[in-house]
Amino acid sequence: MKAVILAGGSGTRLYPTTKVINKHFLPIYNKPMIYYPLSLVMLLGIRDVLFIVNPQDLEDFKNLFSDGSHLGMRIDYKIQEKPNGLAEGLILAEDYLKGDKVLYLLGDNIFFGHDLVKILKDAMLEVETKGGAYVFGYYVKDPERFGIVEFDENGKVLSIEEKPKKPKSHYAVVGAYFFDENASQIARNVKPSDRGELEITSVLEEYLKREALKVKLLGRGFAWFDAGTHDSFLEAGEFVATIEKRTGLMIGCIEEIAYRNRWITKEELLELAKPLSKTDYGRYLEAIAEENP
Repeated sequence: MKAVILAGGSGTRLYPTTKVINKHFLPIYNKPMIYYPLSLVMLLGIRDVLFIVNPQDLEDFKNLFSDGSHLGMRIDYKIQEKPNGLAEGLILAEDYLKGDKVLYLLGDNIFFGHDLVKILKDAMLEVETKGGAYVFGYYVKDPERFGIVEFDENGKVLSIEEKPKKPKSHYAVVGAYFFDENASQIARNVKPSDRGELEITSVLEEYLKREALKVKLLGRGFAWFDAGTHDSFLEAGEFVATIEKRTGLMIGCIEEIAYRNRWITKEELLELAKPLSKTDYGRYLEAIAEENP
């Protein structure tokens, strides 16, 4: 399985800051926002990642991640000329995927919770072995702002609706999707919505028609942030700061994950820490390297 992270867009909800910088480079506490979805990919053991980015941001992404070899990964990039909806990312990634199954992530979504990785791995295995699509629902107070999933008492998906005026549930579909090899083809057949966008909800509706869509609810003990607004951006930063200060462990530290995955050596980790040695982040990496593996 490969991963695709959608990191384009204009970030208008975070204006005026994002008039001069891509929102995915803004710091969620002590690291760029984009580190968090990438770290989730790495925790699942996926080493092939495609970033979909704006033309003007390509060099900045390359400066940040290069080709991923320093993390033991293979990172590629695809330009999105202008944002035309979330489903467009699956179309742009078609040649990259070459028929592979995919974890599709939104670059401004942040997840945290006990057993999160196990839940995602179970969903990944389900799609790898049986095909279809797998999404995750999270309770929200304002369902009118999100894509909403309706399901019965057995967890069977009944409907998916984008920003409904009369929501059928309070469970939003979060920005992490597992798709089989049909996703790009399905996305190609999506018609623009009334908003003029290719909605990811339309892709999910097609999987639902094929009876190939599953949902897992993320309940108590899970945190999800759509960090594309000022309030949620601030909340995400405060949440990460609190967890890290309480536990002494970092969330979304990509170098640490690469090391613990044994994708890089202790010496390579220390080399990555060297330019950061005067920062808490660098000292954290040095401490990780000195631990017994």
